[in-house]
Amino acid sequence: MEHVRKVSELPKAHLHLHFTGSMRHTTLLELADKHGIHLPDALTSVEPPSLRATDERGWFRFQRLYDAARSCLRDPEDIQRLVREAAEEDIRDGSGWLEIQVDPTSYAPRLGGLIPALEIILDAVDTAARETGLGMRVLVAANRMKHPLDARTLARLAVRYADRGIVGFGLSNDERRGMARDFDRAFAIAREGGLLAAPHGGELTGPASVRDCLDDLHASRIGHGVRAAEDPRLLKRLADRGITCEVCPASNVALGVYEKPEDVPLRTLFEAGVPLALGADDPLLFGSRLAAQYDIARRYHDFTDAELAELARQSVRGSAAPQDVREKLLSGIDDWLAAPAA
Repeated sequence: MEHVRKVSELPKAHLHLHFTGSMRHTTLLELADKHGIHLPDALTSVEPPSLRATDERGWFRFQRLYDAARSCLRDPEDIQRLVREAAEEDIRDGSGWLEIQVDPTSYAPRLGGLIPALEIILDAVDTAARETGLGMRVLVAANRMKHPLDARTLARLAVRYADRGIVGFGLSNDERRGMARDFDRAFAIAREGGLLAAPHGGELTGPASVRDCLDDLHASRIGHGVRAAEDPRLLKRLADRGITCEVCPASNVALGVYEKPEDVPLRTLFEAGVPLALGADDPLLFGSRLAAQYDIARRYHDFTDAELAELARQSVRGSAAPQDVREKLLSGIDDWLAAPAA
């Protein structure tokens, strides 16, 4: 009998989770109360907000809600709580490795500046990893809505703190703004410093944005990348080069990129041989975490347990986890699959 092994017990790596977006809804409400912040109604409701980011107004609304949630993170204790809870949620979903993505610039005004903000975040990650046992690292992401010089500053800082738990450099926010090539120098700095390049591309815009990430930023991973499914030659390129796409099915539907979960081209990507790492993106706004993404693959795309195990392996192989962590997770995936389907 198929489909009975719990996806929450399948060992996996989580490579696409944004910092504020990882927050529990209950925590958001408590922090807003703690700091006397009035939240928009869309954030106080138990139901995730209704979003559609395929047009400019929709993206602006999404960004406004994200910024409102971020404004509730005001002191080191708030940061420590968020990171600790993100780790606990990931462990509950079977994750053994988490790369959490953050633009420290956004937190700098309330935490004493860019360097103090980054150090507070890195300390919180180190503490949470030690206390929960979850392998946890940081991917520093530049904002493509800001000047490319800001991205260079961030890249230099990320390289400087690589020995404190930073493993990669990203580029987030609205893909329709800012050309990838404008950020080529920042990514060169990051790559030369030993960080993996993981920019967003191919979600709100089509296959061309994925090609730009490969050609201009020499990406070793793509944040999202689902729209590559529209270009067979690009799929082959991603597969041949082993470029992992961090696919976030629930997020794609919530933002209106696809109408329904079954429309997300998981099968197309998987069968083309493109390595995938399912991610939750922003659970606070989209309402589902890591294991739920595997449930989507199973329920809407008929992924067998053997295929789900392969998705989990691909997430581990696409990660920056050290060899011993990889081996432990890969062995755990084999054990999950070998266990009798009760």
